[in-house]
Amino acid sequence: MSQYSHVKYTTSPTPSVVSGYSGASRLTSHLPPPVNHRKDCLSATTKSYKYLRRLLKFNQMDFEFALWQMIYLLIAPQKVYRNFNYRKQTKSQFARDDPAFLVLLIVCLCVTSLGFAYVLGLRFLQSIGFIFYVIGVDCLLAGVIIASFFWAITNRFLRTNSLEPDIEWGYAFDVHLNAFFPPLMLLHCIQLFFYNWLISHTWFISRFLGNTFWLLGMSYYVYITFLGYNCIPHLKNTRLILIALPIIFLLYLVVTIIGWNATISFVNFYKYRVY
Repeated sequence: MSQYSHVKYTTSPTPSVVSGYSGASRLTSHLPPPVNHRKDCLSATTKSYKYLRRLLKFNQMDFEFALWQMIYLLIAPQKVYRNFNYRKQTKSQFARDDPAFLVLLIVCLCVTSLGFAYVLGLRFLQSIGFIFYVIGVDCLLAGVIIASFFWAITNRFLRTNSLEPDIEWGYAFDVHLNAFFPPLMLLHCIQLFFYNWLISHTWFISRFLGNTFWLLGMSYYVYITFLGYNCIPHLKNTRLILIALPIIFLLYLVVTIIGWNATISFVNFYKYRVY
């Protein structure tokens, strides 16, 4: 018999290795699932309640990041929507959970509306009523209607299949707010510097400049709206939104040729609402 016959070989791991594997197994079993696959995601009502509750808690808002978004909506809107995708991966929602952007947008509306009221020659109380009308109707009420329309259309017709998650209404409203900001700067701010001494006249250059401002503002709104839905991977045929662009350009040519100044009509409509 060989001198090594009493030695027994085994291929089983050592106790320390076994304990290590079991510990890793227990650790893995206690890890939370990826955020996109959790079943305990907050409901839409809960998300809305948390969002509205933070509206008056200014110390919890990230105004610096909201200001960054506003700047990039003017110069590179694609970068803004990359952040929405990051939020979906980390917080399981596309919609903003920080109302800082909405607060800054309302501040911008107040400031630009005061400038508009000055151009219109409104008195103090008329100016206050004008500001509330612009915020409540032109921005928020119109936003609710437009967001509800796109929310219904995208969920009904643009999802690749019915098993994909619904588009959040809050995200549709965020897309409206994003798309609303650049036209606000063009039509309620920059345009005012040209109104009294140029756009308000009956010259061709007056209506050309006034209508061009509207062309840029409406085109910007459509393009940023398109970017908002195009960045969602499970939506199809989002380029249909861009069909509005040639229609807007055709209307621009028609109204300019027939001698209609959209800016003057817009200002007269505002005067009619406040007087």
